[in-house]
Order: sequence, then C-alpha cells, then structure tokens
Amino acid sequence: MNACRSACQPVSSPRPEPAPIIPSRDRTEWLARHVLPHEPALRAWLRRRAVGGMEVDDVVQETYAVLAGMASVEHIASPRSYAFQTAQSLILRDLRRGRIVRMEPTDDIERLGHAIDEPSPERQVSARQELRRARELIARLPAKCREAFTLRKLEGLSQRDVAQRMGISESTVEKHVGRALRTLMCAMA
Repeated sequence: MNACRSACQPVSSPRPEPAPIIPSRDRTEWLARHVLPHEPALRAWLRRRAVGGMEVDDVVQETYAVLAGMASVEHIASPRSYAFQTAQSLILRDLRRGRIVRMEPTDDIERLGHAIDEPSPERQVSARQELRRARELIARLPAKCREAFTLRKLEGLSQRDVAQRMGISESTVEKHVGRALRTLMCAMA
C-alpha cells in the first residue's frame, strides 16, 4: 500500500501550456501496454463520480497527456493506480479553478448598490407628485368611505378590525373600501 502511495503522487499544480507532447516510441509502448488496458475501468470510474463540468473523454485525454509528458515513468510501480490518481488530480484541479471568484473592491460594490437602489431625481419628483395627488383624492372621499379605506388599505387593519373600530358591519366596510378604490382608480386614470 505504501509503495502505491509513493508511486501514485497526484498531479500537484497546473503546468503552463507547452507545445504539443509527442511521446517517444518507448513511452507510447509503455502507455499501450500498462495504461490503455485500464481505460474502460477508468472511464467507468469517472462516469460513477461527479466530474463537475469536465467530460469523461477530456479527463481521459488529459490523463494520457500528463503520462506521456512525464520525464520518466521508471518510478511508477502501479500504472493503473497512477492513471486513476492522475485523473482524480485533474478533476480536483478543475474544481479548484471553478471555485475561484474574482473579488471586487468593497467600496465599488457599495457604490453600485446605492446607485441601483436609489431612484433618479426625476423619478423621485414624479413619485412625490403622485403621492400628493393620491392624498388629495383620498381627502375628497366621503368621511366614512375615507376612514374605512385608510384603516384597511393604509394602516393594514383586517376587515373585522375596521368594522369593530367604526361600529359598522364587515360588509359595509367592504362596500366603503370598494367605493373608495373605484373612485381613486377613475380619478387617477
């Protein structure tokens, strides 16, 4: 087991993109004899694992590329285990790369948040005018209608609570609120 661990060192860090690797004839024969027979098992193993965004074919191809590009394979006691470990290291490397998130300076993010949350000056003026107009229209409603509407829609009381407070039935509250809404909608249209 220890021999396998020492022989199965994971690929530690991403290498810069070198020129295409053309394995020597000896390396090609070594891969064909010692790794290629295990490819179906490697593919099955990769399909059972969550490979993240990587395709099984890509992992297998990169595994061959790493093995073909090694300076020497003399130290590999178990080519099958080494190939599996290399594939796993490639997957982990890809997952780590996927977790890297670009960080922006906090003050820029806060400034953007404020800019998005705050309405434009034109929108603020327009909203104030609409609010003033709505207040004027509500003030013109008949007294009982205005009171029922204000308690129900502006203060958020239940229909039952409004009825109790005003000393009228719930159906009368409903009629007053409905009349107020129709009047306001017609006036604002």
